[in-house]
Amino acid sequence: MIAEIIPEAYDAAGKQVSQSFFQRHAPNAGVPFGRYISQPLTVKCESMRDVRRFLSKCQYVTAKKLFGKKYHWQPPEEFETLKKGACVEFSLWTWRQMLSLGYDARFVGGSHGRYGEGHAWVEYFQADKCYLVEPLLRLAGEKLPRLSTLRYSPKMSVSWDGNNLKYFTHKHQEFFPSWPSVVPLAWEWLLFWGWLWIRVIVRLPFGIGRKLWRKASGKPAKP
Repeated sequence: MIAEIIPEAYDAAGKQVSQSFFQRHAPNAGVPFGRYISQPLTVKCESMRDVRRFLSKCQYVTAKKLFGKKYHWQPPEEFETLKKGACVEFSLWTWRQMLSLGYDARFVGGSHGRYGEGHAWVEYFQADKCYLVEPLLRLAGEKLPRLSTLRYSPKMSVSWDGNNLKYFTHKHQEFFPSWPSVVPLAWEWLLFWGWLWIRVIVRLPFGIGRKLWRKASGKPAKP
């Protein structure tokens, strides 16, 4: 769920801009961003492990399926009740919890993946380093390989210091690593995802068996 970014490949700090500039370019349906931090949350997390534990009970569902709209950002207090949402809802809620835990965190919007699809996530700064938090990978484990962050390109972000919101834009950074620097990153990536897929494959028959048993016995499946 958390990976240290590669500084040469990710513009973490960005450039601060005005609220009006941010509002004109962020696809948040025209709702003032302060709406997403103004209401108290009922779920109180004591650690990032608690954050992951809650998110593991939530289901990814697009705004189109939930509300019939392409863009509809649920406030965090609604998301933790519904426990359904897209990357924006997962990330806004995670960001709120991390702020409560004392992290210097930002909500980030940008592009992700091979085709540069719109996406949202969280980043935070600690000990002169920046870390990327991907709430949708809450089941993959506590830590992610650094090479995974190359698929993320931030465009806009928001921070909150307890009194004021600050808005930032980010530039795309081309990354041309040398072979000596790639080898340890690639090994870390292969080790992580290889071990994860081994666990998935081993557990798959047991998961199918449990579903079949519950179906045969008439018991409802666990959410």
